[in-house]
Amino acid sequence: MLEGSFYNIVQSEQTASSFMALLALNAAHPVFDGHFPGQPVVPGVCMMQTIQELLEKGLQSKVLLQKATSMKFLVMINPVVQPQVTVTLQYTLQENNIVKVNAVIKSDSSIFMKFQGTFSLVTN
Repeated sequence: MLEGSFYNIVQSEQTASSFMALLALNAAHPVFDGHFPGQPVVPGVCMMQTIQELLEKGLQSKVLLQKATSMKFLVMINPVVQPQVTVTLQYTLQENNIVKVNAVIKSDSSIFMKFQGTFSLVTN
């Protein structure tokens, strides 16, 4: 949904229980026309959608958010100032197709967002 327009994956690395991606943000994306004109800020909903999309890429399966145990927006992301961010996901598959996830969005020493929660695997 956002990959290829809002962000592009520059580099990624995957293990059995993690997925890391270096993303290039598109500061010219239309979402920034309204959020906010002249001072672009990545919307929190876009950060969450990015986490979900990267988790799906790592698991090679569609997922649905079940519960956000903790969601902390610590620093705003201005895509002009921070054109690249790193998203790191640590995940474990639990019973009943539940995936427990810890995610961090950062750039160098700045942490923009921390997320802990659960998703369910979509099995069709």
